[in-house]
Amino acid sequence: MVVDAASISARVRAVINEPFYTIDGVVATPLEYSESLSNLSGCHLYLKCENLQTTGSFKIRGATSAILNLCAGDRRKGVITASSGNHGAATAMAAQAQGIPVSIYVPSSISSVKEEKITSLGARLIKVDGPGENAEREAARVARDQGLAYISPYNDVDVIAGQGTIAEEIQRELPGVDAVFVSVGGGGLISGIGAHLKTYKPQVEIVGCWPQNSPCLLECIKAGTVIEVSELETLSDGTAGGVEEGAVTLPLCKEVLSASIEVSEREIAEAMELVYRHHGYIIEGAAGVALAGLLKNPRQYAGKKVVIVLCGGNISEEKFDKAMTMLDTAQ
Repeated sequence: MVVDAASISARVRAVINEPFYTIDGVVATPLEYSESLSNLSGCHLYLKCENLQTTGSFKIRGATSAILNLCAGDRRKGVITASSGNHGAATAMAAQAQGIPVSIYVPSSISSVKEEKITSLGARLIKVDGPGENAEREAARVARDQGLAYISPYNDVDVIAGQGTIAEEIQRELPGVDAVFVSVGGGGLISGIGAHLKTYKPQVEIVGCWPQNSPCLLECIKAGTVIEVSELETLSDGTAGGVEEGAVTLPLCKEVLSASIEVSEREIAEAMELVYRHHGYIIEGAAGVALAGLLKNPRQYAGKKVVIVLCGGNISEEKFDKAMTMLDTAQ
């Protein structure tokens, strides 16, 4: 099977024709013009508010797409997935809506907010010590051993196509978009958005943004293959963790990425504070990464129509306060 931008875009169109936008599932999120952040950056800045999605994160899109595409046998037996939190909550909600049993493997360091959201949706939660890729490996192993469907948080064409529905909404509301900034973990979000937008508007810039403390997929792209990358703790826990062997997001990102930017922990915290101050949204670190990426070099996009994908808002008060304290102590 060929997996490229054109094939992913075709799957996005197919997903949208399915019962995708449902009362208990995905909603079309606001594309909110930010006058204050536009003035600050010098561009026409729009926020794609996936922090207002039903599970507080874009992940419900990919999970719903994958669940809808399960065969009858897999639906009966149930599914397994791995997640740092958001994909787990999304898969739990999508599976619950379809009456499908689900087990979710998570790193033992999962935030309390994300853990509570997953368990409240009726999923079985299994904690695995170590980085996020340990949970992914264990979940994939158990799925193979038990003959169950495994839904990868990013290495799955149905998941990627589901995330690409964000691009369809952006294209519909802002056809003149010049650039889209997206935080990157395993690459499912930016692969879906980039594949669909590039198919309709090849000149649009797709900018991938990484925390300097965890640029795993970026280093793999540079190497041309999946490699092990050392990481430090980051506010952007939603993008943390390595990439599994054979990930389809590696070639997709190489195809659709226009530019790559790394941001510091302070820059992430500053972006989180700006969104809170000007829009009242408490966003998670991964969402702050995308805005921080633009603010790294705003003059390059002066006068252009730019979309920042606020990928999620699932963050504990404690972690958000920690980020704000980081700014106070650095002054």
